[in-house]
Amino acid sequence: MAWLVLLLLVALVTVVVVTRNLLVAEAQSDATDALNQEAEEFKQFAAAGVDQETGARYANGTELLERHISRQYLDDDEIVLGVTADGMIVPQRGREAIALAERDNRWQQIVDNPATTDILPTRDGQLRWIKVPIVDDEGNPDGTFIVAYAIDRETREIDNTIRTLVIVSGIGLIVAAVASWVVSGQILEPVNLVRRAAAQISHDDLTERIAVEGHDDIAALSDQFNGMLDRLEHAFGAQRQFLDDASHELRTPITIIRGNLEFVEDDDPRERAEVVRLCTDELDRMSRIVEDLLLLAKSERPDFVSAEEVGLVDLTSDIHAKLSLLGDRRWELESIAEGDGLLDAQRVTQAVIQLAHNAVVHTLPGDVIRFGSAVTATEVTFWVADTGPGVRPEDAEAIFQRFSRGSTGGARANHTGAGLGLTIVTAIAEGHDGHVELRTAYGHGARFSLHLPQPAGYHERIDHREDSTA
Repeated sequence: MAWLVLLLLVALVTVVVVTRNLLVAEAQSDATDALNQEAEEFKQFAAAGVDQETGARYANGTELLERHISRQYLDDDEIVLGVTADGMIVPQRGREAIALAERDNRWQQIVDNPATTDILPTRDGQLRWIKVPIVDDEGNPDGTFIVAYAIDRETREIDNTIRTLVIVSGIGLIVAAVASWVVSGQILEPVNLVRRAAAQISHDDLTERIAVEGHDDIAALSDQFNGMLDRLEHAFGAQRQFLDDASHELRTPITIIRGNLEFVEDDDPRERAEVVRLCTDELDRMSRIVEDLLLLAKSERPDFVSAEEVGLVDLTSDIHAKLSLLGDRRWELESIAEGDGLLDAQRVTQAVIQLAHNAVVHTLPGDVIRFGSAVTATEVTFWVADTGPGVRPEDAEAIFQRFSRGSTGGARANHTGAGLGLTIVTAIAEGHDGHVELRTAYGHGARFSLHLPQPAGYHERIDHREDSTA
């Protein structure tokens, strides 16, 4: 607002200065035109040299001056004066605006000045003048016609007008400043509300929200700010939950190891061997949890997935060969995608193996686990389907969350992990801008599909390249 008022002040000062200069220049131009007109009229009158009423010629310059000056009706700021050859004054009618005829030093300076036009400084102001010398028939000086204009009187009127303009502009500037202060305060009140809300927000309290009113830009800003707070609250909540769950998951194996070490009997080899086995298992589980946590932390990085062109036939065959090592199950290869895909083969293999591992946990030896891949114009899909107990409807969304195992009642031999497997699969899918799909009927198995979208026109470019090569 201060810059706006300063800009307005500069504009007003510029307008005032330019206006005054234009008015003064116009007044001076009018004065010069009036002087030239009077001088030209006298020249024409003197050139004729004949009295139009009697038809007789004027006898001398004095008679000429008296006759011409007596006929003049001038403005208040104009002065007409005649000086005869012997120094006598022929004044104008009425009262002069500036006493020129009564002061010898003034008219004498004009007569003695070799120039025909100039400006005479006086205590009453500047006097712009023009003189016309008169000569007789023999060429001798016979008098001087002087016409002058008191320009300062016009300038003083201009200054009075400018003074009024300055006063009105100053009042207008003050009114504008006050109005700008009030209006800007009303306009920026929502912004100040956002600022105050932001100042009250801390990592312990993210519940502050801004009331959204209207449909203008400020309302849109408030709505976006509230959305940002929602995301921050969700992120901080997830972070706190993650830390709580991680600390709990790591605390459990540590407690088990400590308890077994405290009660181990040194003189019993079998008990020591059992304790060592239990401790090793718990350490292995801790190691897997830490590795999974590190992997999930890496999933937030932009280079988590490095997509490149991969042959889908070879990738599907390699994954199927690795799945048979996960457990004694009947591994069936349902379908093999043909062609190429743009994806990270290592991450996709990791995700599919994790899905297959979950399928092994929830099935018995000899049960069927189906694996396959397919490709369309828009995406590549990998899936793992089992004949286990399936997923309860209330667990369909929860199992994808960190440290969530859903209902463990369906897991064979009570095999339970840290609850990070499906979270890692989801992170890998989202790293490819894809998603994980679950199809299940409780008691009749589950099918997990990894959908990986492909760039628009990718397969058309592949086909065109193959045709060109052929």
